[in-house]
Amino acid sequence: MHVPDGFIDAPTSAVTGVVAAAAVAVSLRGARRELDERTAPLAGLVAAFIFAVQMLNFPVAAGTSGHLLGGALAAILVGPYTGVLCVSVVLLMQSILFADGGLTALGVNITNMAIVTTVVAYAVFRLLVKVLPRGRRSITVASFAAALLSVPAAALAFTLMFAVGGTTDVSLGKVLTAMVGVHVLIGLGEATITALTVGAVVAVRPDLVYGARDLRQRLRLRVNGELVDAPAAEPAPVAARSPRKIWVVGLVTSLILAGFVSFYASASPDGLEKVAADHGIDKKAEDHAVADSPLADYGVKDVTDARLSGGLAGVIGVGVTVVAGSAVFWAVRRRRAAGPADVSPASTSGA
Repeated sequence: MHVPDGFIDAPTSAVTGVVAAAAVAVSLRGARRELDERTAPLAGLVAAFIFAVQMLNFPVAAGTSGHLLGGALAAILVGPYTGVLCVSVVLLMQSILFADGGLTALGVNITNMAIVTTVVAYAVFRLLVKVLPRGRRSITVASFAAALLSVPAAALAFTLMFAVGGTTDVSLGKVLTAMVGVHVLIGLGEATITALTVGAVVAVRPDLVYGARDLRQRLRLRVNGELVDAPAAEPAPVAARSPRKIWVVGLVTSLILAGFVSFYASASPDGLEKVAADHGIDKKAEDHAVADSPLADYGVKDVTDARLSGGLAGVIGVGVTVVAGSAVFWAVRRRRAAGPADVSPASTSGA
């Protein structure tokens, strides 16, 4: 789904760039309400984890692979506004350092992969959480469905952009059918990864999952024959509920996935690459502006061993992404703590 330069014309790319910039600006403000002293450090980790898992292409059909987009996972774990920022940080790192996704197409990619996936996934997730029985299993089921629908939604968004500003004359019906069809299959992989990850975190620390903040039911007491809500318990001290262990486990997992497991990922073209090659969308594709980057194509320049080169690139990518993401979310958290948007801890604490 990483759109290279040349697929979409300059005017359409510019418009999507404005849309992406506006969405990021809104998300920076919205993220202040989502991040607190416990979840802010995890947002950078979520970005790094998404970067790592995106390196793990999985086969979905003959000669076609797919990979995680990450919008649903980020929105459910850290909130929709913060989720947009997480995926945007990943896309920026991939484009600048790894020549993955065009520079002029950065607005297109942020709109497709960060905005559309996050908005669609979180809307579906909240709807399902409201109608499903209250419990951890419902959080997992809702995560699966939200992630599943978010991927073909992004494919549809790309098709609409191509209809407006595509640089090649290709039947729109064929593009729509091919894009949505293959990305429904990719969505199944996305849904599985998202549900497993969210389910694992909810099982051990539901208070750190933004989408599960209402999971814990208030205790009700019978007083004079009537059921009334018991007084809310005081939250545990921050030090006693430190997310450090999850942060360390998540970072180590990301490093292993990017540095070792990625070597065994599918080498087949992903959904967009396959559709573009089959239908001629890539006829006017342009070389990436940083195609000669030392980390281009997820390998370290001058390192001849393919496994070592890819592993080092993955480790570097995880490290750079977690640092960049953490810096962004730390700054957002500081603005929240210092600005008028700050509110009482009781209104922002996790479930």
